[in-house]
Amino acid sequence: MTGTGTEVGKTVVTAALAAAALEQGRSVAVLKPAQTGLAAEEPGDVADVRRLAGDEVTGAELARYPEPMAPETAARRAGLDPVRPSQVAEAARKLAAGHDLVLVEGAGGLLVRYDEDGATLADVAGLLAAPVLVVAAAGLGTLNATALTTEALRIRELRVAGVVIGSLPKEPDLATRCNLQDLPRAAGAALLGVLPAGAGALSRADFRASARSWLSEELGGSRHGPWH
Repeated sequence: MTGTGTEVGKTVVTAALAAAALEQGRSVAVLKPAQTGLAAEEPGDVADVRRLAGDEVTGAELARYPEPMAPETAARRAGLDPVRPSQVAEAARKLAAGHDLVLVEGAGGLLVRYDEDGATLADVAGLLAAPVLVVAAAGLGTLNATALTTEALRIRELRVAGVVIGSLPKEPDLATRCNLQDLPRAAGAALLGVLPAGAGALSRADFRASARSWLSEELGGSRHGPWH
């Protein structure tokens, strides 16, 4: 799981995928390689996924850094060890041994640095030979950001699973409405989901009841056909 940037809805999309899988009777684990910007006792992204999708989700977090920065910068400033791609891949494989679905949620965008060698979530995906789902914003500017992300994946010979819009306004403007049609062409990948704005504020019961309707059948959802 990666995004075209920060605050595009990666965690809520991760929760929707987890909820859809649980509704199908599958076991799910969510792995967050590095959580930044939170103190040790504060709930992070894994906690948010479990809050929305259910306590059945196995959660794992490999490192936490207090300042809200890229993981490599946050680790360096805190005097803590960075997270290496090999560590993430090893943790994901261990989780995969006991779960039907493992979702690895990156920090920020695809090429955010995790260590001083410049390792990114793309390196993790390469080690795991895993498809990458891109979470994108809905409004103006998203076509370019999404195209850059998917191009970077293809240059690295990684498989783009598709694109999901993390938050669609209740009353989308013209640019947003056009983006629903144009994103697949810009990304060179299918639009596989659209989550409504405010989905992350729903109760667990309402979130789980709605999650599959936001996702295409390819992602375990119930939606088929165009999104516009």
